[in-house]
Amino acid sequence: MKPEELIEIATQALKNAHAPYSTYQVGAALLCADRTIFSGCNVENASFGLTNCAERTAIFSAIAAGKKEFQAIAIVASGSAAPFPCGACRQVMVEFCGPDFPVYVANDDEYATTTLGDLLPNSFDLEGSHE
Repeated sequence: MKPEELIEIATQALKNAHAPYSTYQVGAALLCADRTIFSGCNVENASFGLTNCAERTAIFSAIAAGKKEFQAIAIVASGSAAPFPCGACRQVMVEFCGPDFPVYVANDDEYATTTLGDLLPNSFDLEGSHE
């Protein structure tokens, strides 16, 4: 699947975001190894610690459906800055994805490609498999 196609699915997911406090809407689309796609959006809560990011929503949905092998993720946001994943989302990705896992971040009509290893070098890993 082309990055642009995954980004378009993330853009559609962004429309479902619940972001009344920050007004920063985020959508994510996660491509599984079997080519299925799970999307997610950010869901804010008045108790900010209970907020869930779009990336984790997509990953947790995939896990709940029995998927644990992923090929790429696209993240799109309503703001002008590229929506790089937060530290918590990066660490969740490390649980299931290797350092070469592609991460596409997009805003407007532009996107950047990076890898999980570039986003989170020396990540916490009990087994040391993601070094």
